[in-house]
Amino acid sequence: MFVLDLILKKRNGMKLNREEVEYFVRGYTNGDIEDYQAAAFLMAVYFQGMDAEETLYLTEAMLNSGDIVDLSEIPGIKTDKHSTGGVGDKTTLIVAPVVASCGVPVAKMSGRGLGHTGGTIDKLESIPGFQTSLTREQLIRNVKDIGLAIAGQTGNLAPADKKIYALRDVTGTVENISLIAASIMSKKLASGSDAIVLDVKVGSGAFMKSMDEAEKLAKMMVEISRGAGKKAVAVLTGMDSPLGMNIGNALEIAEAVDILKGQGPKDLREISIELAANMLMLGGKGTLESCRELAAKSIADGTAFNKLIEMVKRQGGDPSVLEDTGKLPEAPVKVEYIAERTGYIVQMNAEKFGMVSATLGAGRKTIADKIDPSAGIVLLKKYGDTVEKGEPIAILHTSRKETIPDALGILKGSVLIGEKPPSEVPIILGTIK
Repeated sequence: MFVLDLILKKRNGMKLNREEVEYFVRGYTNGDIEDYQAAAFLMAVYFQGMDAEETLYLTEAMLNSGDIVDLSEIPGIKTDKHSTGGVGDKTTLIVAPVVASCGVPVAKMSGRGLGHTGGTIDKLESIPGFQTSLTREQLIRNVKDIGLAIAGQTGNLAPADKKIYALRDVTGTVENISLIAASIMSKKLASGSDAIVLDVKVGSGAFMKSMDEAEKLAKMMVEISRGAGKKAVAVLTGMDSPLGMNIGNALEIAEAVDILKGQGPKDLREISIELAANMLMLGGKGTLESCRELAAKSIADGTAFNKLIEMVKRQGGDPSVLEDTGKLPEAPVKVEYIAERTGYIVQMNAEKFGMVSATLGAGRKTIADKIDPSAGIVLLKKYGDTVEKGEPIAILHTSRKETIPDALGILKGSVLIGEKPPSEVPIILGTIK
């Protein structure tokens, strides 16, 4: 078998078999296939696409390129969730303790933020002492003992995906549904859970800008999960505006705590309950409606918040910052972003707010960049709210005063103010099972 034959076959729109896909993944990961050959292959896939079966072959080949976490010694149906990335998306910090407090184990491996989207691991590391690096033995022990652990991904989960994604990133082959789905699902399947809820974001602050793209990705990821023998549900959620009121690591920890204490913004609570309910349903806790009630009850009676405290203690963090979020890292520089006219907020570009948060120090351009845990944005107004000229829309938080001019420049035009109130937009856009 020769890689040129595979390039020509896919270039001409023909279907690849399992052995051919495995040959490409193995050869490129091992260094037997050169970057320029792999780039040509990926470009052929980008233009010709892959069907569901080919995408499953690609996913499984990348999955089998490294370690696969074995969670079989943990009793019960182990659940996981994945978000395709958004702005202000701190749902894992809420959903995981809710689900675990209801008796369904959650062994969650999360990533760091890159670009305009945040990462759960960065957020948790704004809690003093919190350890995100767990051995497999520590992860399993914690989940067996308290039903919950959230840790960083190990270095050898789906190494083929890491190498292929790095090449896609510099060859203009990122935006392909099959390549995206295989990249996400190879890592999720390697994490070892029995059931996966996929939060597929749609809108300006999401990777999938249109509903059509998001539905295609969601359907393909659910099909891959089932093909691999896992239960899966995809929930399509809106990301035209930031989720919640806080963007940035310590700020998002504080807002997640608010939700777990029965407070916080409506949109964040609604999405969190929906995602948790789907995880509980896959975990065997009843119908979706009864699971929504179960999730809401765990927040109302404080058991979900107590589960978060328990996890933080277990992973070496200081739980006092959750009891009093004023103890979390606080930015020394705070600058208001002011409304330029009176009216209704009819658009709030989530991607630009994510870019601003990263510029202020809450995100990174490369994985080596250092995060400022106190940096970010606190929104004072949301989509649909009224605002007066000169009234603050948001407050920028940073430890790096020099970032403020660039941040304000990016925000220019990110909020549109109209004369009439906009139509109400649902936050839950659909479900694919």
